[in-house]
Amino acid sequence: MIGQRIDLGHGVHAAFTDRWGGVSAEPYGELNLGGAVGDDPTAVRENRKLAAGALGIDAADVVWMNQVHGAEGFIASGRQADGEAPSVDAVATRTPGLALAVLTADCTPILLADPEAGVIGAAHVGRPGLARGVADTVVALMRELGAERIEAVVGPSVCGRCYEVPEALRAEVAAGTPEAYAETSWGTPALDIPAGVHAQLARHDVTVRDEPHICTLESEDHFSYRRASRTGRLASYIWQAAQ
Repeated sequence: MIGQRIDLGHGVHAAFTDRWGGVSAEPYGELNLGGAVGDDPTAVRENRKLAAGALGIDAADVVWMNQVHGAEGFIASGRQADGEAPSVDAVATRTPGLALAVLTADCTPILLADPEAGVIGAAHVGRPGLARGVADTVVALMRELGAERIEAVVGPSVCGRCYEVPEALRAEVAAGTPEAYAETSWGTPALDIPAGVHAQLARHDVTVRDEPHICTLESEDHFSYRRASRTGRLASYIWQAAQ
């Protein structure tokens, strides 16, 4: 259920789910946490409760986004009512007890924190988000809240060896972020979104933790849109324990 947990200090924790331990039926089995992929809403709500419980947090304290592959973000200050998730791809908060969540199934989730300042952030980065600078947005939101020394964790996502794209698209994205230029393991044009994210964060003096990267397309333990377009969504969570 929880594939990876990371303690960032000062009560800040990050976690990434895998696809197991939930109640969804195929093709969303088992722990689908995405509410807009065609799964039974009752199953999704139960999965979100199960995942939150495994992390020791209240499902009502999780802040979700209606992700749109853009570069907009917002600052969260309290609990969301059902259906209130804004159409953004970045979020930050300095409210202890709130958990920020990112949904993915090949895109790259970023979880960020300045634990000493009590500021956390999260962003959903796909190819459009990388090109539009959503990583810049989440860092700017965190700086606005007083973050100075930001550390980031990059979660499971499709790797550059597997993310095949047309040559023109590779050239377009690499023009803005050269580090994303890649080639598949079979020798065709590709994009390395995680490498691009690392580079963009480094330009903001954000330290990225050296954690093993999991390729969602290669891992049967994770959902992958490229492997099966009708599939579930993983969640990445970051939160600071309430004082």
